[in-house]
Amino acid sequence: MNRRFFLSLLTSLGLTASAFAAESNIGVVNFGSCVTDSKLGKQEQAAFESLKKQMSTLLEDTEKQLQDLSAKFNDQEYLDGLSPEAEQEHKIKFEALNQDMQRYQNQYYQVLNQANMRIIQSIGSSIAQASEKIAKDKKLTMVVNKEACFFFAPTLEVTSDVIAEMDKTFSVQDSSKQLETKAEKSSEPAKK
Repeated sequence: MNRRFFLSLLTSLGLTASAFAAESNIGVVNFGSCVTDSKLGKQEQAAFESLKKQMSTLLEDTEKQLQDLSAKFNDQEYLDGLSPEAEQEHKIKFEALNQDMQRYQNQYYQVLNQANMRIIQSIGSSIAQASEKIAKDKKLTMVVNKEACFFFAPTLEVTSDVIAEMDKTFSVQDSSKQLETKAEKSSEPAKK
């Protein structure tokens, strides 16, 4: 009895899923590809790498100063040549650099996490807008992220269409920004 019920339940679920798939047109988009292959994604990645490099330079400089001071503290001849006041100043500077280093590391991770979240939101919004346009053009009832699928037929893939739409929107917005920048520069009073 239980076996028949289970089989009939599976059959009805299978028929329902088949009917759903037949009635609806679904598109699948690869979020990762949109990030790496779209113009917006490439711009955001470049900005993120630039920010990361700036922050890393600050950390590296502070770390180098700490290593130099640490080497001086390990050099007994150097320490013997210092007055007690100078040695105390070095210790204070070392402590201050240690605190700066910890603060910079915390800021580094916070800034990078915030930048990453902003990038994900920006690109996610762009993907959503492009997906909506593609869904209307292709008469799709739904566009889902590839990560939400265990399997999908390759014919459902719309990633390249979404990226093309994102790039088109990016180019229009980029052109508008360039025009605004030129207009601002031309409206500035000339320096004498």
